[in-house]
Amino acid sequence: MRGSRWYATPFVGLLGGWLASLVGWPLPWIVGAMLAVILVRCSGWRIEDIPNGRKCGQWLISTGLGLHFTREVVEQIGSHALVILLCALATLLLSVIGVVIFRRGGNDPVTAYFASMPGGASEMINLAARHGADQLDRVAAGQSLRMVLIVLCIPALFTLGIPAPSAPAPAAVDWRWLALLLPLGAMVAWAWQRLHQPNPWMLGPLLVCATCAVWMDLHIGLPPGLGEAGQWLMGCSLGSYFDRPFFRSAPAFLLRVLAFTALMVLGASGLAWCLAQLGGLPVAATMLGMMPGGISELSLTAEALNQSVALVTAIQVLRFVLVVFLAERVFRLWRRWSSPRQG
Repeated sequence: MRGSRWYATPFVGLLGGWLASLVGWPLPWIVGAMLAVILVRCSGWRIEDIPNGRKCGQWLISTGLGLHFTREVVEQIGSHALVILLCALATLLLSVIGVVIFRRGGNDPVTAYFASMPGGASEMINLAARHGADQLDRVAAGQSLRMVLIVLCIPALFTLGIPAPSAPAPAAVDWRWLALLLPLGAMVAWAWQRLHQPNPWMLGPLLVCATCAVWMDLHIGLPPGLGEAGQWLMGCSLGSYFDRPFFRSAPAFLLRVLAFTALMVLGASGLAWCLAQLGGLPVAATMLGMMPGGISELSLTAEALNQSVALVTAIQVLRFVLVVFLAERVFRLWRRWSSPRQG
């Protein structure tokens, strides 16, 4: 039965995460679970995403990320606000690379534009549909594949290429506060979803926990295993987007996504180094903040490498907000400007 195809997904993801942890892969529970689900689906067994699994994973992960914010960290971020804004804007400008590559590959302007934007996949797909994209499946494919490439490659590259600082002492676990923050974050996420706000299960709990952590000066963290559970759920969800028909559907387009992602990573790395030098920010954290991936995946990478999680999260969230609120307006200006030229 179709409705029961997700029953095996948690066990496949657990096996993949466990094997990845044995070999020491960075972020094993998200990467291992994702790869295991992809391999099983490509073998012909069409297991499906766990119902609401992505939302639960985002809720747990964003709760832990929000607790990294402290008064001292927020003061440091505030003192570098202009450079952080430039980091977010620079990543958006690099999206032009994707627009050029996809247009030269024969994709229509709407598909090329929204497949290139480093924002939430669902938000970009909705905007592409609103503007009449000829190849909406390409927008979904471009967004999904770029996310998977970032999850697979960036943690490994940074782990191998950048020595991680010594790990700080684990934050204290205060179940009294967690008993308040976890359900409160879920309630805010549910309310934001009802109000049709973007990425509610990531941004809602993140805002709640960061605000409380700074306001009450908490200095607490999640208990062992809870963050890994969120990664496992996210990995299972990411893997469920892919199967053999996906990879066979448009190999030339997927190769262009690969080329665009590689060029964007290289460009973001170079710009991040320059902006970090300009603003006195840590280079590795600035690079992670400017990578064209998701908030949760790159913030988790920063956490695994003992980099500034709050800085990476701040750049990623700011870029996401800019994409959501500016992408459609910039697209309309671009079409208005290009129409007379084409005429």
